[in-house]
Amino acid sequence: HEREHDREISELAAKHAEEMEKLRAELKEEQRHQLDELRQEMAATHRAEHEQAQLQSQTLHSLELEALRLTLNNMHTSQLELTQSNLRKEKENALVELREMLNDRRAQEVAILQSRHQVEWEKIKEQYLKEKEDL
Repeated sequence: HEREHDREISELAAKHAEEMEKLRAELKEEQRHQLDELRQEMAATHRAEHEQAQLQSQTLHSLELEALRLTLNNMHTSQLELTQSNLRKEKENALVELREMLNDRRAQEVAILQSRHQVEWEKIKEQYLKEKEDL
């Protein structure tokens, strides 16, 4: 009876050891499976964070480019306005100079015409006086 009891204990111990080994193997497999899942999740998270960082970088770059474009556009507009203003002033100055030149020329022509008129008047007067004398 004692031997049978020892045999049963021995069988139970062997069965227990076998079950423990089986449970360890299952636990090890479950840990490996969970570790693989965790690695995949971490890799997916890393990719998502990397993509997000890349997107933010691209967005920031795009915003910087837009800011530079607007600044350049404003500078170009200011330069054009300044150039237009300068051209307008130059045009006004050129018109003033032309007007003065034309007024001077007109005054000279009027003086020449008056002089000619005076000379012709004198000739006609002399001719009239001469003809009057002749008569």
